[in-house]
Amino acid sequence: MRYRQLGPSGLFVSELCLGTMTFGGSDGFWGQIGQLRQEEADALVKTAVDAGVNFIDTANVYAGGMSERILGNAIRNLGLARDDLVIATKVLGPMGEGPNARGASRKHVLDQCKASLTRLQLDHIDLYQIHGFDPATPLVETLEALDTLVRHGHVRYIGLSNWAAWQIVKAIGIAEARRLAPILSLQAYYTLAGRDLEREIVPMLKSEGLGLMVWSPLAGGLLSGKYSRADEASGEGRRASFDFPPVERERGYGVIDAMRPIARAHGASVAQIALAWLLHQSVVTSVIIGAKRPDQLADNLAATAVQLSPEDLVALDAASALPAEYPGWMLERQGAYRARPAG
Repeated sequence: MRYRQLGPSGLFVSELCLGTMTFGGSDGFWGQIGQLRQEEADALVKTAVDAGVNFIDTANVYAGGMSERILGNAIRNLGLARDDLVIATKVLGPMGEGPNARGASRKHVLDQCKASLTRLQLDHIDLYQIHGFDPATPLVETLEALDTLVRHGHVRYIGLSNWAAWQIVKAIGIAEARRLAPILSLQAYYTLAGRDLEREIVPMLKSEGLGLMVWSPLAGGLLSGKYSRADEASGEGRRASFDFPPVERERGYGVIDAMRPIARAHGASVAQIALAWLLHQSVVTSVIIGAKRPDQLADNLAATAVQLSPEDLVALDAASALPAEYPGWMLERQGAYRARPAG
């Protein structure tokens, strides 16, 4: 397990992060994601930590707070040293029926940080993330609320999740102008089957030096190696009833076709190749892996040992490359002559 600096900070996090979305679900949406009880969750946390993972991500909205509660219990049950862990959680989604029990307002952010600390049984959160963009709340209000949490010691660092590039840059500008706590990271969807992030967000991350945490690196299980075009025709599998995140299927199956021979050559699983590709991307700080079973988690953890060759990377890039889109192709065309040395 390797450790990487998270954005413009001195905080080092493991290249794989344990995601806890599978903890505590019952009915509905969260039940489809996962229904792990305390003992099962304890086993997964132990497996991850024993493999060198120091980074664990959750959110207040996961299973209505049960994910945070189960994670907090797991830390206690396993006797894990708090200082050895980097705990991340998120705020935005509905946590009650009222109009103020959601969003990124000062009220909701401060109230939910306190509630998350209680559920996690912690005195501080290492990385507190706004789970999505709230069009109803002024950015400055959200950023000042986060700054308050940092100054009071309840939160160490702040991050964002599922924001557009322009929204992030605007927030960075406000934080810098008002000398508020800086934004450290973005948590976003990125996978061989969905490289949309590379159009606007990846260049922005590189420009601003933010860290990137990747969620759903296997495209909702599509790149796990369990799916093929035959499954699509039969209408079987998880994606038949829970199609998330959305993937252009033909492109996805083309990526799987390209991964299979590479996986065989490395003696690895298809899922490990998908994860290894992300770990080879310079913009990626940590890849969030979630599991329902210990064997799934062990397989994902082993991806850190897969070293893809330049030929492997070329083949995977060819199978998954984004189609050209304006203004990207025009920027590339007009900027090419400026990238060449004069003379």
